[in-house]
Amino acid sequence: RVVSMGLPEGRGAKPNKPWSIELCGGTHVRRTGDIGLVRVIAETGSSSGVRRIEALTGEGARAYLNQQDERLREAAALLKTKPEDVLDRLKLVLDERRSLEKQLADARRQLALAGAPTDAQGTAGEGAMHAAKTIGAVKVLTRVVQGMEAKDLRGLIDDGKAQIGSGVVAIACVTAEGKAGLAVGVTADLTGTVNAVDLVKVGVEALGGKGGGGRPDFAQAGGPDGQQAAAAIEAIEGRLRKVVDL
Repeated sequence: RVVSMGLPEGRGAKPNKPWSIELCGGTHVRRTGDIGLVRVIAETGSSSGVRRIEALTGEGARAYLNQQDERLREAAALLKTKPEDVLDRLKLVLDERRSLEKQLADARRQLALAGAPTDAQGTAGEGAMHAAKTIGAVKVLTRVVQGMEAKDLRGLIDDGKAQIGSGVVAIACVTAEGKAGLAVGVTADLTGTVNAVDLVKVGVEALGGKGGGGRPDFAQAGGPDGQQAAAAIEAIEGRLRKVVDL
């Protein structure tokens, strides 16, 4: 059946024309007031130019709002604040978390370059590559770092290059999921002889991956087998020996 609602008033209204004429969707009430409280809980697109609205009415809407109010009070209790101050308190907690995460990342980078790779809990990891060595006439700094994400390797490479001045830096990380990331950096004075892309491609094969890309001074790749991180570093060192000997 077709239902209509309301008669317009005021400027521009057309006589005897309702606000809305719709096909009945199954709400069988005599008047809109019988519906009572309405709470929209979802609004999505169902097709081009058509929106779908889901709502609760009457006692269902009241029960939903009471549940939401209870959840807000529980959240306020956990955050040790008033319900009306939950949003401000949550923003503060998130800011503190981001600050702590940055401090932790900085500490991991410092420990990694100091020759004591750290795991996710900040304890010393195994397979550490210690002080920089020399291959031919090239200084080489290598590390295997536990519990670090691949996205953080670029910063480590830059720090390592600054630390050695001239040379090659190769760092492999093992993520919390057991996957591996690999990055190689070559200082500007050596890029005519040593190419970071070539080195990273050799290393990533040991990790069960392929390819790798970047520039002569920096390249990065990843692989599924984090247990082979040390083998990837060894493969890079082996390739570097051949390049230097040439």
